[in-house]
Amino acid sequence: MGEATGDGIREAVSKNILHYYIYKSTKAVEFYRPIMYLFFLAQGLSFTQISILEVLYNLTTLFGEIPTGYIGDRVGRRNSLLIGTSLISLTLLGIGLSNSFLPLAGLYVCWSLGYNFRSGSEDAWLYDTLTDDLSEDEFAHVRGRGESAALAVGAGAAILGGYLGSIDLSYPWFVAAGVTSLGVVVLLTLDEPQTYKETATEELSLRRTVRIVRTVLGRRRLRSFLLYYYVLYAAVTYLVFVFLQPIFETVVLDLGIQQSQVEALLGWFYAAYSLVGAMLNYYTGRIRETIGLQTWFLVLPFAVGGALIGMYFLPVLALPTFLLIRGVSDVTRSFAGQYINDRVETLGRATVLSAMAMVSGLAVVPFQLGSGVISDAVSPLFALGVGGIVLVVGATAILLWEAPIGDESIQH
Repeated sequence: MGEATGDGIREAVSKNILHYYIYKSTKAVEFYRPIMYLFFLAQGLSFTQISILEVLYNLTTLFGEIPTGYIGDRVGRRNSLLIGTSLISLTLLGIGLSNSFLPLAGLYVCWSLGYNFRSGSEDAWLYDTLTDDLSEDEFAHVRGRGESAALAVGAGAAILGGYLGSIDLSYPWFVAAGVTSLGVVVLLTLDEPQTYKETATEELSLRRTVRIVRTVLGRRRLRSFLLYYYVLYAAVTYLVFVFLQPIFETVVLDLGIQQSQVEALLGWFYAAYSLVGAMLNYYTGRIRETIGLQTWFLVLPFAVGGALIGMYFLPVLALPTFLLIRGVSDVTRSFAGQYINDRVETLGRATVLSAMAMVSGLAVVPFQLGSGVISDAVSPLFALGVGGIVLVVGATAILLWEAPIGDESIQH
């Protein structure tokens, strides 16, 4: 009887993981990413205004992560994902219809709220689902495969988005809204993890939630990891995604490419960008076994920071640098999620993960404002070079204080 029950759980988990992969493939971000900031510039926005949009996004993340994570712990991971995906789909449609700063500012707030609902709940749902089958150690592997599926689909989406953008910069947003809405249908087929159902969520008061987060962040090594990855590394690499398009445009125009070809070339570049990420994400589990979390997080900030500094002096290096940073970003996020999940109980898991994202959202605000002003005054390349210096110096300081990754045993 017990064996039959175990087989039933494994079958349910396998079905849910398959649907999780399909859901990840509907995230549709690559449709608009190749032309996202060119679209904003075409609406008459300056780099400073674009930076303000990003600040609004992250301030919403700051104030929204804990409440939305709490809702995810109370109403269920799947329901939280449904709310977030619906909100994102409607927001993408609205952005495509906007043509000035103020409506875009309001939509950016809604956009951030949508990702607030998804950020902690998505990883919490996956980890608890794997816990049902006693395979939570596979979190980084399965999450990596999910990101790989999304990026593989995104490669084709990027090419299509680039060509659509060369016709009208609004079209990629409309297509992305439609594809994202398919995620709502897929989410309706997912089950809540049995591990979550058996947790006494009615006991999760807001006061207890705050206590759980305080307890987790009270561990010195976790505080070090929070500063090292969620604050420093995440903030600097976030700027890469903001300035990729104007820098790409500058580099290819200097190489003799015609202005009319830039959007289509961006689509192909983002396709390569996605395929590099997909390949690395597919082998997330093997990378972890071969290199290990400690070595990965020790080397990464210095490799990325050095590349950002180098491309200021030789701008053509920006192209391989962007591919490198994109390739490792989701793998690194999977490793960070595995590390934190292993050290958090089921009760309050979504809230703790959201708290990490909240801190990251707050930390990136001064980076965004500073980089926007520097880009308008000097250039985006110079702003990213400064970011590279900050990353190298900051990572060195944190390592001298406390190594962020040590014993990988669960520390509940």
